[in-house]
Amino acid sequence: MNSLFPSEKIIFDVPNAVIEYHPNFFTAEKSSFLFEKLRQEIPWQQDHITVYGKTHLQPRLTALLGNEGKPYSYSNIVMQPHHWNPLLMFIKNEVEDVCNENFTTVLLNLYRDGSDSNGWHADNEKELGRNPVIASVSFGAERMFHLQHNTIVDAKLKINLENGSLLIMKGETQHFWKHQISKTTKPIGPRINLTYRIIK
Repeated sequence: MNSLFPSEKIIFDVPNAVIEYHPNFFTAEKSSFLFEKLRQEIPWQQDHITVYGKTHLQPRLTALLGNEGKPYSYSNIVMQPHHWNPLLMFIKNEVEDVCNENFTTVLLNLYRDGSDSNGWHADNEKELGRNPVIASVSFGAERMFHLQHNTIVDAKLKINLENGSLLIMKGETQHFWKHQISKTTKPIGPRINLTYRIIK
């Protein structure tokens, strides 16, 4: 298993994936400012989710912003996008300069503390098309991001997602890998994650 805490930029050497990490994409000062603005201005919601026949509240808050008329569905949840706001457009433009993409949508997650999580999954919904580019920006408390190859047992990756960092997943990643943010019993503050994507 890899456990890496890069200082500049790293491209991970793993099979069937292109994963790139920029730990200091935004400065600490800018990240703290953006975190507070996002927490206050985003229309957060908490949806019910059904897993193995049982329905419960998602263990995090979410929001969807994007181009008009492009809903996003996952785990039997259909989210309708709010309109872009200047804050999300600013971050979007910064991310697009690195990714050379034109993202249509951003799915946001607010992890309130260590008991909030996101279970094993891949961003492989049909709306995203083949080989989607997912650009993930993190603000607030650091959380460990786990990745696991679907068929190669020893192919695992663990990345500490730092405040102001950018993680880019592209190529075949979503077809061959799954990822999660697991719960932690450590006392930990809130984290906001923005995942920019292109809905076809």
